[in-house]
Amino acid sequence: MTFFMEDILLKLAYSAPGFLLAVIVHEYSHGWVAKRFGDDTAERAGRLTFNPVSHIDPMGTVVFPAICLMLGGAVFGWARPVPIVPRNFKNIKKGIFWVSFAGPLSNFILGVLSAFVLVLLYKFGMAQGIGEQFAAMLQFSIIINFILGGFNLIPIPPLDGSRMVATFLKGEALRKYESLAQYTPFIFLGVIALSMVGIHTFGYLLMPFMWLANNLPFYISQLLG
Repeated sequence: MTFFMEDILLKLAYSAPGFLLAVIVHEYSHGWVAKRFGDDTAERAGRLTFNPVSHIDPMGTVVFPAICLMLGGAVFGWARPVPIVPRNFKNIKKGIFWVSFAGPLSNFILGVLSAFVLVLLYKFGMAQGIGEQFAAMLQFSIIINFILGGFNLIPIPPLDGSRMVATFLKGEALRKYESLAQYTPFIFLGVIALSMVGIHTFGYLLMPFMWLANNLPFYISQLLG
């Protein structure tokens, strides 16, 4: 039991910084791009900040990631969504698309930056002592950001990917697509049930992003020579 708790605490120490930065930057990016398109609701709500207190969701940022850790999985969760009012956008469809894409895109950028810094640590022989702990944090940051970014691109309401897809639909097609939101809880319960019997649906969907997360440092090191 003691070893189990030590392992959990070690994983928490390595993954928490990358996870917090990932979810905070994700939400900040939504608000920042929304402001570029004419909606300053997030700024007026005090959400255009990197202060974790402004973004923490008790369930998504604390409880759910802790459960993931205790079950032996990767740290996963969410922050409190920033308030967005699409009718304030200068161009509503374009605004919705880019504001929605901003969150996942910010995670991919963070993942690439984490991989780049990790490669530099090893390249200059700095991944020793305290640098070794920092390298472990960066490795978790790469995985967390690519999983979070990839997951949010899944076109199931209310994920960011669904809002992006909706901007290309009109009329009846849009109405039917948006009606999927009422089935979202059942979809996620079904996915959880399938995972419990060994069919990891989201795992298959996120496989390309996991591949990128695992192989990106190698390709960056090859690029740097």
